[in-house]
Order: sequence, then C-alpha cells, then structure tokens
Amino acid sequence: MKYQSFIGLEVHIHLLTKTKAFCACKAAFGDEPNSNVCPVCMGYPGVLPALNGEAMRMAALVALALDCELSPSTWFERKQYFYPDMPKNYQISQFASPVGVEGHVDISVSRSSGEAGAVKRIRIKECHLEEDAGKMIHTGDVSLVDYNRAGTSLLEIVTEPDFETGAEAETYIQQLRRTVRWLGVCDGNMEEGSLRCDANVSVNLTGAGLGRKVEIKNLNSSRFVRLGLDYEIDRQIALIEKGGTVKQETRLWNENRDQTEPMRSKESTHDYRFFPEPDLPPFRPDAAFVASVKAGLVELPFNRERRIEAEYGLGTELALNICEERAFVDWFEAAVEEAVRLGVELDVAAERVGIWMTGDLRRVMNRDGLDASAIGSLAISSGQLASLVALVASGRISIKIARQVFDAVLIGEGEPEALVAARGWELVVDPVKIAAAVETAFVAEAAAFSDAVAAIVRGDAGKGKSLSAFLVGRSIAASGGKAEPGLIKAVVDARLATAVSAATAVAESTGGLNPRRSSEGAR
Repeated sequence: MKYQSFIGLEVHIHLLTKTKAFCACKAAFGDEPNSNVCPVCMGYPGVLPALNGEAMRMAALVALALDCELSPSTWFERKQYFYPDMPKNYQISQFASPVGVEGHVDISVSRSSGEAGAVKRIRIKECHLEEDAGKMIHTGDVSLVDYNRAGTSLLEIVTEPDFETGAEAETYIQQLRRTVRWLGVCDGNMEEGSLRCDANVSVNLTGAGLGRKVEIKNLNSSRFVRLGLDYEIDRQIALIEKGGTVKQETRLWNENRDQTEPMRSKESTHDYRFFPEPDLPPFRPDAAFVASVKAGLVELPFNRERRIEAEYGLGTELALNICEERAFVDWFEAAVEEAVRLGVELDVAAERVGIWMTGDLRRVMNRDGLDASAIGSLAISSGQLASLVALVASGRISIKIARQVFDAVLIGEGEPEALVAARGWELVVDPVKIAAAVETAFVAEAAAFSDAVAAIVRGDAGKGKSLSAFLVGRSIAASGGKAEPGLIKAVVDARLATAVSAATAVAESTGGLNPRRSSEGAR
C-alpha cells in the first residue's frame, strides 16, 4: 500500500521586546524566578493591559517576511481554559483577526529528499500575537511555577499541512529560525524555549485526503521535529496495516526512548470560549506603521543563499554555510568586494574567501566559543582577509605562508602586506633564482633524478610523477621555502621532459625499448 502523510506545524517564537506583551515587566530569560511580575501579568482584579507597540511591529515584520497579508484591523481575544502557569486562567491571544494571513515560504528540499535543486512552497495559514504562559517545574511530588515568562510576547506561526516528511519540517524550522534571527525579532534559542514547535500529523492512503490527526507537543529542537514526525508516521502506518485505528490525541516526544508517547486524548476541538478582550481596543495599522515595518525588512536567508550561489558561482553547500547568519554573510560580501578591488577575479575571490571563512575562521570561532553571528568580534577584519586572499592569488605568498600571516594578524601583530614585507615571507619569482634552486636540488638528488628519468622511459608514469613531486619539494627547500611552487614545478617538469626525451632517443637507437630485441641480444 502507498501512504501519504500530511504535516502542519505551529511554531511559537518569543519576540525580543524589552518588556512583556501587555505590561511593563522586564522580559528576560534566566532571571530570579518570579522576579519579573506585576499585578497585570499576575491577573489581579481591576488591572488593565496595554499593548506593547514594539511587539506588534515585530509580529507584523515577521508576517510580511513570510509574504502574509497584514490584517487591516486586528484585535485580541480571551482564550479560556485552566492554565496552572497563567494566574488569570485565560490567555490574551488572537483568533478571528490574526496579524497576518495567507503567506508562504519556499524551502529547499534538496537537503531533505535528495532531489537536487528542488524547491517546495509551504503555505502559511496565519501569524497571530499572544502572551506566553509561565513555566512549570516538576520535582518528585512537588510542582513549582515561575511566572517570569507569563505575559511574554509570543508570535505563533501556523502552516497548512503541506509537509510530507520530518526532513522537510526540519528544513523549514531551520530556515524559519534563521529568518527571525536575521530580522532581529527572536534569538531562536530552542534550548531556552524562545522558539518551540507543535506538529500535527496524519497518514492516509494516497489520494484519500487527510487522516486522523495526532498532535506532537513542545518539540524543542529541529532534530527532534524530524525524529518525532518520522517516528509518528511509521507508527501510524504500522497501526493502520494491522487493522487498527489511529486515535486523535496529543503525544509527547520522549528523547530518551526516541519515540512519541500519549499525553492526553483529544476527541474533539476544545471550546476555548473566545470573546474580544474588553480592555484592549482593535489595532488598525496606518500607513506610517506599515512603512516603519517595511523599513525593517531585509533580504531573507533563502533568497540570499540563492543569490550568493548564482552571483558568486559557489556550490550549494558552501553558500548555505556562508548564509548561516546575517552578520557572517555580510562579512563575506564585504571581503569579496575588497578582494575584487585588489585585483582578484570575482569567482576566485568568492571561493577563496568562502573557504577561509568556513575553514580557518570557523575553527578560531569554535575555539573561542563564538557563533557565526559574532564574526565582527574577531581580531581580523574582512579587509585584512581580502588582502590575504589577494596576496595568495597574485602568487606573492603560498597558502602555507598565508596561514602564518593569518595567525599573526589574529594576535594583532600587523597588517598582511606589512607582515609579509617585514618578515621576508614573499615568494621568490625571479627566474634566475628559481633556476638556481632547481639546479641545487638536482645536483643534490642526482640519483633520484636518474631514477625518475628511467622510470618514465620504462613507462612507469606513477613512479615518475612521485619522484617529480619529490624533486619539486627539494627545489623549494633549496630556495629556503620561498620559491613560488608553480614556477619551480614548471622548471622541474621542463628539465625532466628534456632528460626523458634524450634518454628515450638513446634507448630507441640501441633497441632498449624493445623487450624482444633486448632478450634476443642477450642470447
């Protein structure tokens, strides 16, 4: 039987407002429990909420970035059921009038399905602004509650059931996380709960439409999203094939057992008894508000990744790694622009800057505990890396020397050009000096040279190449390590070719290349 899966995601992101959604309490992670609370977020009688304008601006910014239509009028409602970690026992949320509706996101499925270059469109049903609940801590027979998070600005992004695999959902979560970080509205720290995901999944025979929906709650990493969904799809298929019935329920992902487990049954949609929040008037965005939101839009990760790939001729994987963080790719483009100004071809500059950044630079950042967004705090600037790339591209220094220059710049010893000049690191390119270095090596390694010629004449090209490489290395060493490797190789190869040609001519004239004639002569 052929089955089809339908997956929809509900992603909640904490907006980076300084205060909570409807009061002036500080919104911060990790503070002393119950230290950031007031009568409003504690639900005292008679208090009045006030909308955080920055929260509304950030919510609208995300909605526009996801290509949603902004609602001309949006209002808040009370969503009512018992919250052990929400003192007023209702949540101020949006139901009938979300901030934004009917958007979409394009994701690359080449990293999930293996289909190179494929793009899939995921429909966004809505984005709505609400307040978060507090945090429950369960220890033994005791449950504790921290209300610091209660009332924090929370944006919920709801998709249509357009995903088919856990890998597609993982790609979307990773892309959404990058998007909200690039917009500066959320730090995306899933381990701290500032971005978390609920997933709805159903399985049915292909063409039969949606099956019975199962919800997986509180997935706090993109990896767990993939694992949880793939497990649940397999579980539902196995259940159906055995003649069983999938129960509509809410399940949790047990990361220790790598399986979903029942949390509660959900036979029908809850009646939350929504009604308009009487203490908050409708919000109607005017032209000035919309203009201020649009001013915060940036080129989004997916689009920039595609542009970087096409404009600079980079591979998909390298472009993805460079576009991990906005600050990282900004630094990349600045370095490439400067390298081109210094005379390096665009494609060469882009590739070499990209390799430096994803290699040596990332190594240093990992060593110092820095993520890609902190690249600006490094002691080396984009201009200095561009100078280093230009020095290598022009043949003035080798990659080996470039790494020494890189390390020296990192510890503040000077500029690349000045370091190369002061320490005599520039490669020797003078033909006379190159020829002298090769001559020194050939005299010292006369036996190896003879072996290389004989091997090539006998047709042993592999041994000939290895001895040739050995002679190149010895010639560079004879120059004190400063000779330009390409020039050395050219002279060595030319000298070998001349010697081989002469040896071949001698062998042909004496019959040395004909094994049969040689053996007859021996008789």
